[in-house]
Amino acid sequence: MKFQIGKTYNTRSVCDSNCVISVTIEKRPDKTVTCKVDGKIKTFRVKPNHNGEEFFKPWGDYSMAPIMTARV
Repeated sequence: MKFQIGKTYNTRSVCDSNCVISVTIEKRPDKTVTCKVDGKIKTFRVKPNHNGEEFFKPWGDYSMAPIMTARV
């Protein structure tokens, strides 16, 4: 599965299930996505997971970082 322009994707924080992180994809070149995160436009490199779905980490790469997957 791949991220699609215009769609909104959500995930929850590992530490607080009431904290929902939402991003709307604005640009979609081959290896990156550009979206608005915390009020700022940012670009992230996407990677495939073991199921072939794309993912990225909108808050950085640390042990309990939220993971945004292309699954709606």
